[in-house]
Order: sequence, then structure tokens, then C-alpha cells
Amino acid sequence: MKKLLLLLSMLMFNIQQASAMNIDKIMDEKIAPISDKIAGLIFYPIHICGSQVPLIIFWILIAGIFFTIYYKGISIWGFKHAIDVVAKPPEDSHSKFGEVSSFQALATALSGTIGIGSIAGVAISISIGGPGAAFWIFAGALLGMSIKFVEATLAVKYRKFNLDGSVSGGPMHYIAHGLTKKKMRWLGQPLSVIFAILCIGGGITGGNMIQINQTAHQIVFITGGTNSFLHGYTWVVGLVAAVLIGLVIVGGIKSIAKVTTVLTPTMCLLYIVSGLIVIGANFMHIPHAIMLILREAFHPTAVAGGVFGTIIIGLRRSVQSNEAGTGAAAIVYATAQTKEPVSQGFVALLETFLTGVLCLFTSFAIVFSGACTQATKEISGIELASNAFESVISFFPIILSIIAVLFALSTLISWAYYGQKAWTFLLGEGKKRVLAFNLIYCLFIIIGSAMNVRSVIEITDAMMMAMSIPNIITLYILAPDIMKDLKAYCHKHDLKIGKFLIK
Repeated sequence: MKKLLLLLSMLMFNIQQASAMNIDKIMDEKIAPISDKIAGLIFYPIHICGSQVPLIIFWILIAGIFFTIYYKGISIWGFKHAIDVVAKPPEDSHSKFGEVSSFQALATALSGTIGIGSIAGVAISISIGGPGAAFWIFAGALLGMSIKFVEATLAVKYRKFNLDGSVSGGPMHYIAHGLTKKKMRWLGQPLSVIFAILCIGGGITGGNMIQINQTAHQIVFITGGTNSFLHGYTWVVGLVAAVLIGLVIVGGIKSIAKVTTVLTPTMCLLYIVSGLIVIGANFMHIPHAIMLILREAFHPTAVAGGVFGTIIIGLRRSVQSNEAGTGAAAIVYATAQTKEPVSQGFVALLETFLTGVLCLFTSFAIVFSGACTQATKEISGIELASNAFESVISFFPIILSIIAVLFALSTLISWAYYGQKAWTFLLGEGKKRVLAFNLIYCLFIIIGSAMNVRSVIEITDAMMMAMSIPNIITLYILAPDIMKDLKAYCHKHDLKIGKFLIK
């Protein structure tokens, strides 16, 4: 407690000392050009029908299509079983083979994916790509379910149990050990290191900076906008958030799971209820809005690049939201208390689907309310979503601020853990090493709160999608092994549809 009070007093002093400085502007000017260059490299485009299409989009899209076909539409026939696993866990779910329950792993993974991107990111996508982007955001989620199944299964299959009883897992481990088992150590070792480096970068940007950035902007928005006492000082919001996050993540995955298990259902329920109110208030406009989304998905009228532009924008947002292909959530799925890797793979299907549903709620609210016509350079992110809900609920900007804070905190917490595991994979386990990463992570919370949203979005999408390169290469190579495990699992648990489709 004394240390905490000392820390808070130091923070207050720093705030007072910095009050005369425009730190927001300084940090944005220094870091934004770097982030833009990195994004330009990762999103290297090819020209198709007048549109610039990043090659990496095809990389993830083809993977989603491949695994959906390869596992015979597992996202459809395995959906009910996934619910059964969560609702009625198998007998070994309380074993010592893991740190948290399957539900806690799911809640933590959801807290990482259902972040501020489900609100602000979707709003930005619609403002740029038009209403049709909403269709491709959800389509990307459906294709991503099969990818997430493979990632989670491999994470449990190749996880590592540390001497202190903790679990380390995720792409770093199944890339290294899975490919070594295939006598491809020459490929597995460098790819695992590359992934770990990218995961740290993705955690600092996608799981960190975008979350706090949009939360800070929403707080400024409801406190007066340009007249707000926080205008030009959004870094203060980041500073407060950094302290709160630091207090949670210091306790490790068990502490994180306890927080996210309560936080995730609460924030999802609050947001869904609010979304249903907006949709219900615009009930008469629903048929027209749905037709508008479908028409604009294939025949956009106001988007540069036409249909390809809309598809690319939608799929970029989908990947950033549900993280399928990036392998991030697999890190927490590895900690699940189960001896059957495939069971956790089924659970992972739900995570991607639910993330897609949350994004769909945001899309519907914006389109149904007509807020999509209000999009400007200044009003494109969380402010646009706020206007959509405010059209029905006058005090919703305040509610959205609460939801945004919850979303942001949950994602910040989960990604801190992902980054920790990637960090210790590279540098080794140890309290001092974990502490060092936590300090760096919290520093970037402050930096992200002060940056320009467009720059944050670009670097976020770039780092997240770059993680998919080493991850998906490994998924392709290990896919036959997972197919064998899936066949055995279907026979053991008498999954009739699974046994019929996967012969």
C-alpha cells in the first residue's frame, strides 16, 4: 500500500509538471511517421481492378477458406458441441493439467478480442468502406472460426509446464516443437522467434495502443470535446490506465482470469442490450438497412477502389477484431484445464463467432440509425458509434464511455499476458524479466493514448496481420496431425456429424 501511495504521488507530481507541455502532440509527431512506414511495408499492395489490395489479406482469407473446407465446415457442425463443452465441461476439466477452466480461458480470450476495436474499429471501417464493410467484417469472422480451432488445439497439444506449475503455450511453442517433431527444426526455430517478436509488437499496438487511444478520445468527447479539460492531455488518461493495468497483470494468468471472467460477460451484456435498444428504435428501417449493407458489400457506390476496397477494409477490421490467424488467443487457451486439446479447439470457435456478433451489433447500430452518413475526418471512430447510440439514448455517450473503459481494460489485461509469454519465450522465465515487460507495456499505454487514431489503426493492423505469416505457415504443416486428433475425438465422444463428415 505504501508503495502504491508513493507511486500515485509521483504520478500527480508528473502531471503537474507536464501541464504546460503539449505531450500529446509531441508523441504523435515523433512516433506516427515510424508507424506509417511499418504499415506500408506489411501492407504491400498489388493492383486489382483499380484497387490496391494488400497481399497479406489474401494470405489470411485463403487460410480461412482452406481450413473451413479441410475440416468439413467445423464452424457449423461443431458449434453445438462447443457450447456443450463450455456448459458441461468433461470430467477432466478440473484436473491439474492447466491453470484456468475452459470457460475462464474463453472469457480471457474474449476479453482480448472484444475490445474497443469492436466499436471504434468497426465505425472507422464503415466510415471508410461504407455500410458494405459490415458484411465483410462478419464474413471474415465466420471464416476465422476454423483457423481459431486449429490454433487452440495446437496450443494445448504443445504447451509447456514450468517448474512453478504455470503453463506456457501458444504459437511460439507449437511452431518450435510441432515443426521439430516433423523434423523441420531448421524452420520451426526461426519462425517461432519471429512470431514472438511480432507478438510483442502486436501486443503493444493492437492489444494496447488502439484500446487506450479510443477510450481516451471518448472521454474527451463526453467532457466537452475541444473544450474538455483533457483536450491535448489525453496522455493523462493513459497514465491512469497504466497504473490500473499494472496492478492486475502483476498477479499472472490466475489474477487476469478472475478479472476477465467477471468483466467480459458484464461488458458484453451491457453493450448488447444498448445495441438492441437502438435497433429496436429503428425497427421500421431494418429491412432497408440490411438491403443497403448487402448491396454496398458487392456494389459500393461511394468507396474508392469499389468492391475490392470494401472487402479489404472489412477483412482488415475482421482480423484485427477476432485475431483469427494471428495466434494470439492460443496463448491463453494453452492454460485451459483439459487433457484433450481438441475440446479447447471447439471452445475457441465460440470466441470468434461472438466477436463477430459484437461487431455486427456496432455495424447495425451505425447503419440503422443513419449515423454512417455523418462520417467525417473528425468523426470516424468511437465518436461515430457514440452518435449512433445517442440518436436513441440521449445519455448514451456516458454509457459508451463506461463500456469503452471496460472493453479497453479487458483487452489491455489479456494482451499484457500474451506479450509476457512472447517476451519470456525469447528471454527466459523470471520475475524480473516479466516486470521489465510490464513496465514497457504500461509505457506504451501512455504513448497510445496520445497518438493520432489513423496512425494507431495503421500500425495496429500491420503488426496483428504480420503475426499471421509464421503462424499460418505452421498451421498448414500441422493440419494433418490435427485431423487425426479430431477423428479420434469425434469417435470417443460419439459426435455423429463429425464422424460422418470426417472419415
